[in-house]
Amino acid sequence: MSAPGKPLDVFVVAGEESGDVLGGALLAALKAQAPQGVTFRGIGGTRMAGQGLKSLFPMDDLTAIGFGAVLSKLRTILKRLKETVEAICAAPPDVLVLIDAPDFTHRVAAKVRKRRPDIPIVKYVSPTVWAWRSGRAKAMRPYTDRLLALLPFEPEVHARLGGPVTDYVGHPLLEHLEDLRPSAEEAARRASDPPLVLALPGSRRAELERLGAIFGEALGRVAVERPIEVVLPTLPRLVPKVLAMVARWPVPVRIVTDAGEKHAVFRQARAALAASGTVTLELGLAGVPTVAAYKLSEWEAKIAPHVLHLTTVILANLVIGENVVPEFLQKDCTPEKLSAALLETLAEGPARARQLEGFAKLDAIMGADDAPPSQRAAAVVLEAAGARRH
Repeated sequence: MSAPGKPLDVFVVAGEESGDVLGGALLAALKAQAPQGVTFRGIGGTRMAGQGLKSLFPMDDLTAIGFGAVLSKLRTILKRLKETVEAICAAPPDVLVLIDAPDFTHRVAAKVRKRRPDIPIVKYVSPTVWAWRSGRAKAMRPYTDRLLALLPFEPEVHARLGGPVTDYVGHPLLEHLEDLRPSAEEAARRASDPPLVLALPGSRRAELERLGAIFGEALGRVAVERPIEVVLPTLPRLVPKVLAMVARWPVPVRIVTDAGEKHAVFRQARAALAASGTVTLELGLAGVPTVAAYKLSEWEAKIAPHVLHLTTVILANLVIGENVVPEFLQKDCTPEKLSAALLETLAEGPARARQLEGFAKLDAIMGADDAPPSQRAAAVVLEAAGARRH
């Protein structure tokens, strides 16, 4: 390990796109905060490379979605696991930071801790132990010195479950609030007719297949009652599938793929019909009342009640601590129920007001006025490294 006075040596591992986004912001914050400077080693993508990290191997080698994909890449993943652990142990860094990708990074942490227990290990992003497989919290403790949480309730959850020391640093959405908050002109668009309605049926192929037709029919039913403008933000790679999906919808749909355009429609929307996921929290921070829905496959639906420990699956509700966003899951996820709830959400009345009152609490709950999440995360990483350097 480097001595005090020398640049901090940080080894960082990210295994997927979202981890690279977090990693890029963290590395930038570390460069700003490390008193003697900092050098980076590890695995990451384009954003981390932009901050000076030369990846040991392509981050894509660790990205596998679905059982079949994991099997086909298993030999590569195991090889990369061995290479990563060897690189860390051969030249021990001042601190090891492991970002998301739990199937890979937890194995790295356990192997490094066994061979080099003197290396401080910081894990960035808590697994969803509050939703399922709560035993993972306690299992992480032997090889995790500090855990950086994105959600404000996670430190208490880990304390209760016997997990590692957990610091709430904030969700990355907090660094982009200005992109979600409307100007006076955009606020006027929210109030004008026809109302702009966001359709957000998910970004996974299975979500589009399960929710696409239901969302289309629901929006068609709403349009019979009152004219609406429907906008569907999506990823460029999904455009062909989304175009095929909305071609069967009974309402015209404007598709946007540019990040700036997506933020613009979030600032102008009066309501949203959305698949359960992080987007419900993004909509809450943007102040867009939402109807949330989700459908699992039949076998997943049979297992879910036995493994999930939640009164709501909507992230915005979990953070607020109240079920303000209506959710329609499985058998309740029907065009009839979604359209009725969306019409209620579009209209001025108690259903809409309840959501807006709940969303108004988010800034205080999430610490929106505190230092940006990447800066808070960097401070914890420096603290963990400093405990071993001096």
